[in-house]
Amino acid sequence: METKELDYLADKVATLIVEASRIVVFTGAGISTESGIPDFRSPGGIWTRFDPDDFTIQKFMSSEKTRKMQWQMLAEGSLLKAAEPNQAHHAVAELEKLGRLTCVITQNIDNLHQKAGNSPDKVFELHGNMQWVRCMGCDNRFPIESILPRLEKEEVPDCHLCRGILKPDAVFFGEALPQKTLNDAIHHSRHCDLFIVIGSTLIVYPAAYMPMYAVESGAKLVIINLSPTPMDSKATVHIDSKAGEAMARIVERVKSRLSA
Repeated sequence: METKELDYLADKVATLIVEASRIVVFTGAGISTESGIPDFRSPGGIWTRFDPDDFTIQKFMSSEKTRKMQWQMLAEGSLLKAAEPNQAHHAVAELEKLGRLTCVITQNIDNLHQKAGNSPDKVFELHGNMQWVRCMGCDNRFPIESILPRLEKEEVPDCHLCRGILKPDAVFFGEALPQKTLNDAIHHSRHCDLFIVIGSTLIVYPAAYMPMYAVESGAKLVIINLSPTPMDSKATVHIDSKAGEAMARIVERVKSRLSA
């Protein structure tokens, strides 16, 4: 995208942000690829190299062999490593500091919005958070760092409190989304007046219903994504650009308007 065109579209989005009173940001894998976290569905991603049927909650719970395979795949990949927020994450956090953000709804499981500075109570993680593990027996939650040494020894970790099965605190295939988080996300989507999609193709449901709820309720829609989405025709502004570059320019213009 030419700089002049991006500047023009960033101006339009900044105006929408300044004029709105209830702003929801919705993020997908495309915001985190710039932090070195691969998109599972892109060429070379996890689901082009592994069979998703081997990663169901049913297989994880019933087979120690499956649990070992899944833990080792995660340990060898990039999901458990310490990625850093990029320009786009910092820009979203800056919107909160400026008082221009109601909440973030994210499909990502990387904890980067919180790491960039967004308040945890304003981040609704529809698919969980890989920086935590949960015991399926006693329901206690532990930081991933507490079990990394065991993964390095190729162990299948269990709960040190009750010896229950430990599972990454992310939503597996066949597993329901966390109900309260989903309900809160739906509520905010239906009650916002500006909904900004960053880095999502909007093809994974039920997460992809969120912009639909927003538009049906009268909200304006902004989409920042490098590939087409099913909601493009509904967008007030569509920016075909990398998330970091677009969001940095948008927030720069928001700040200049608010300080004028």
